[in-house]
Amino acid sequence: MGEIKTHPPVKLIAAITFAPGIDLPEVKKKLGEIFSPIDLEGPLYAFTFTDYYQPEMGAGLTKQMVSFRELIPVEQLPDIKIATNQLEARYARTGKRRVNIDPGYLTAAKLVLATTKDYDHRIYLGRGIFGDVHLRYRKGHFQVNEWTYPDYRQPEVLHFFEQVREVYLHQLKNWTQL
Repeated sequence: MGEIKTHPPVKLIAAITFAPGIDLPEVKKKLGEIFSPIDLEGPLYAFTFTDYYQPEMGAGLTKQMVSFRELIPVEQLPDIKIATNQLEARYARTGKRRVNIDPGYLTAAKLVLATTKDYDHRIYLGRGIFGDVHLRYRKGHFQVNEWTYPDYRQPEVLHFFEQVREVYLHQLKNWTQL
């Protein structure tokens, strides 16, 4: 029988997809106020990998990945997804979102995204939220899965998450289990 242990805290991340006219610094400031200050920011890139968001958000979307300074208990992910959905609603106009915020967390072994959509590779976390193991860390790099979104497969995005992992591992050294 395995010993039950407390899961170490995890590194909160968010993917921010936004329409022209959105004040990204303001969105990031609000996220920092809700969760903790942003400590790392990935490059901005044109979100041209799918037209999934275009009917709601329009064309010309941009995306950026960020991570947050404070580590969090892994159990908080459903509440965080609910909070980001509420923030998206604050920026909506005429019932349509102008910003999409996808939170998740990073551990030494994986990147998990929160979603409201069920699928065969997603695990129910509670409160209407599912977890999707989107990337796995193996052989010194993050590896994609067959369901990994196209932009998460890009070298600059994978590199960003490897940088976040380095910061996380450093932070984890200072964590002590209660």
